[in-house]
Amino acid sequence: MFLMVSTLCFAQKTELIKLSQNIKDKNSRTKSLNLLDIRTDKDLGTVIYKDESVQMKFSNEDLKNHVETWFADDNKARGSNDITILLEEIKITNFQNTGLTKLKVKVSSFINRNGKYFFISRYYNTLDFNSKLTPNIPKQVSSSISDILSSFINQSYAHTVLRTPIPEAELKDYEVILEKNMKFVTSPELTNGVYKDFKSFSEQKPQEGYYIGKNKKGKVIGVKDQNDLLVLTEEMYGYVEDGKAYRSTPVGFLEINKDDRGYYIVSSRQELYPKNSNTGAMIGGMTGGLVGGLIGAAIDSGSKTGRNGNTALSNVYIDSLTGDYVFEK
Repeated sequence: MFLMVSTLCFAQKTELIKLSQNIKDKNSRTKSLNLLDIRTDKDLGTVIYKDESVQMKFSNEDLKNHVETWFADDNKARGSNDITILLEEIKITNFQNTGLTKLKVKVSSFINRNGKYFFISRYYNTLDFNSKLTPNIPKQVSSSISDILSSFINQSYAHTVLRTPIPEAELKDYEVILEKNMKFVTSPELTNGVYKDFKSFSEQKPQEGYYIGKNKKGKVIGVKDQNDLLVLTEEMYGYVEDGKAYRSTPVGFLEINKDDRGYYIVSSRQELYPKNSNTGAMIGGMTGGLVGGLIGAAIDSGSKTGRNGNTALSNVYIDSLTGDYVFEK
């Protein structure tokens, strides 16, 4: 009897992650959705809630069957596309001394054409949860994982595909293979000009007819079109001048630097998502593109307008395959 009571008292609590949101391909173009789970550590991690450790788990730990059944249940009408989801990492880290919980997710999608895989998209980011601001962190983390996966799958149905084929045996090395064909990664010097989106920047194809407008003091006042009219900053990805790249952000054009890990800007979540820095909005923004996060951006690259001197800044890397921000702090 004592043993039974002890076991009940010390049993670890569990929060289940349910995959039940709608992932119907509205255009019925997808025939199958296959999951490859290549995580080196299948243990998601634990979260501290009310001084107790809560183990995070999927409601069905046979994740391959779980995801593929999820797709089949939501998609009765099928098309011809075979999509593969490559699950690379889901890890939850709890920091008791700060009350923060971090969720890191890395997942990619590909279309399979006759044994050759073509990259569709990737979600690669870290989300923060503050126990002082989040009433129930286990439930919020669970909901966020479900939101990320469902949003990512829905996005993958209609996303454009990169042209570089990847053999199935080399799928785990897709990033190295794809970067070899990206000019902004391999070129010794970037091409001067204005870039409307990440695709044109990655291919190093500036927008014809657009140029950087400057005032009499030589400061950038914005981007102008062929009619000499200023265009909205949120319509631009950035520009390159004298071999230096600048990224359009809500606090102006920030210089894009490069180190051995890739390209990055010095900024923060709060700066890049000033009105949408909460976790839910970050998920939507990072799986659906960054245009919404750029609305209201300042247009003076030399100006610090909108920058809060008390905001902690760090290197925010730019995903080499998608152009999305990769937050680590």
